Amino acid sequence: MINTLIVDDSSLARDIIRDFLEGDPCFNIIGEAVDGEDGIAKILSLNPDLVTLDIEMPKKNGLEVIEEVLKKIYVPIVVITSHDTAKTAYEATLKGAVEFYPKNTFSPDLNPVKQREIYETLKRISGVKAQKYIAVHDPVPTKQLKKREIRAVVIASSTGGPKALSRFFSLLPGNFPVPIVIVQHNSSGFDTSFVQWLDSFTDLQVKIAEEGEVPKPGMVYIAQTDKHLELRDFCLSYNDDEPEGNQKPAADVLFRTAAECLRQSVISVVLTGMGTDGAAGTQSIREYGGITLAQDEESSLIYGMPKAAAETGCVDIVLPLDKIPRELVNLIK
Repeated sequence: MINTLIVDDSSLARDIIRDFLEGDPCFNIIGEAVDGEDGIAKILSLNPDLVTLDIEMPKKNGLEVIEEVLKKIYVPIVVITSHDTAKTAYEATLKGAVEFYPKNTFSPDLNPVKQREIYETLKRISGVKAQKYIAVHDPVPTKQLKKREIRAVVIASSTGGPKALSRFFSLLPGNFPVPIVIVQHNSSGFDTSFVQWLDSFTDLQVKIAEEGEVPKPGMVYIAQTDKHLELRDFCLSYNDDEPEGNQKPAADVLFRTAAECLRQSVISVVLTGMGTDGAAGTQSIREYGGITLAQDEESSLIYGMPKAAAETGCVDIVLPLDKIPRELVNLIK
């Protein structure tokens, strides 16, 4: 049983979240809190396995709740918020929230497949332990790989990805010389807010990838929600095919098409996330002569996607998150 506390000042929102969670027998609702101060008190007294948390609340807002609680105990926190606080929701991941969803996700007509996916994600999140990033200052030895021109970097990330990517770009130099294309599983649909938020961590320019764009150095391209992003003939495009591995966009699609397009001139990076997306794509990268880096288990919030990629035997380098940016620079030099 996953003992769960619901924190929201709206009684309607609490009822909707409760009804959703009670649709799976694994979730046991042990209480509800009606504002930020009430939330802090009940989290500390009830010691739940999982907390759902609103952002805009009286007395203390969600960010204040996260900050105050995590100073005292660790508990996995999932933010459930409205679209007008999307950028704040991303900020909550830096404070320590594990994941977030928009409130309108939990409507009665929620797709059963999506419903099951959220249940499985919440179950995994309930077992997440406290995570600390340790700054790395020592030189990183580059694995002896065949020297080649690199024309693009493609990245896969999912649960824990926003925080990992903000850290990644804060360590990557602003003169990074090749374009970066990212598939971040974004169940919230807040892709525009994600771009605006991530842009604040880098001197590179972050934007939503547009149909027909040619990737340029100094640019970071984010896949839009609910379409597969491809790289063909060194041009970004979308397709509306069925999900791959229950994901849309799927990193496997981006990796596979980038490998076919760029062959040995592409580097793929697999970061934290649930599931296996990126593993098949990693095999394509290897087949065409490219390079793959994967985040290690200790620095991954969810060691699902990096593990699946590593288990293919096609990952060239496994590193802590903080070492990946410098390694990319070394490889591209």
